[in-house]
Amino acid sequence: MDKRLAVVTGGTRGVGAGIAQAFAEAGAQVVVCARRPPETPLDGVEFAPLDLRDRPAVHAFFDGLPRLDVLVNNAGGAPHRPLAGTDAERHARVVELNLTAPLTASLAAYEHLRRARGSVVMIGSVSGTRPSPGTAAYGAAKAGLENLARSMAVEWAPEVRVNTIVVGMVRTELARLHYGGDDGVAAVSRTVPLGRLAEPSDVGGAAVFLASDAAAYITGASLLVHGGGERPAFLDAATVNKET
Repeated sequence: MDKRLAVVTGGTRGVGAGIAQAFAEAGAQVVVCARRPPETPLDGVEFAPLDLRDRPAVHAFFDGLPRLDVLVNNAGGAPHRPLAGTDAERHARVVELNLTAPLTASLAAYEHLRRARGSVVMIGSVSGTRPSPGTAAYGAAKAGLENLARSMAVEWAPEVRVNTIVVGMVRTELARLHYGGDDGVAAVSRTVPLGRLAEPSDVGGAAVFLASDAAAYITGASLLVHGGGERPAFLDAATVNKET
């Protein structure tokens, strides 16, 4: 990544911060953009304030860059919001942040990336590959993001490569709130074949790989970073061959 410029959207905390740090450690010049600055500045990472839902501001931001080699579309969120009894507009905002905003950023960055023969890395989710009760709009948006990346990879080849990282559960600053404290995190970790949640650096390493020359012949791909996925529920429900 030496002498390459990478932009990570939503790169101020959690998975995004792990991705930004991984690119910085690999030698890239890194800019993270979000509405609010990080509580703790990241070493070797520059912050730029940006609301990714403000399309003119997004285009102005990318137009102002001297060049761009890598765009990581990480910004997003998954508020728990059951479908019944909630306003459709609230779900539409989730889709806007997780699908429309990455499309806007990618289009705004395209000319830079084309000239640099660069790379786009979409940060997807296992929520886009399975039912996501309580976060249905988020899951639908992530499914759309993965399809968008595959289509973009075909349209923009050979100048720009586009890939998706399909992320499973990650141990971030908010993990204990999501899963019920340390005991909840430990219990959830036991459901993962590798026995733990991902660290943000695990996702960061995968992003650096997909953006690097080592992945020069990889485009339109989806890389699963989920620790082996989820044990099928029927295995625990079945009564055959269980010890008594």
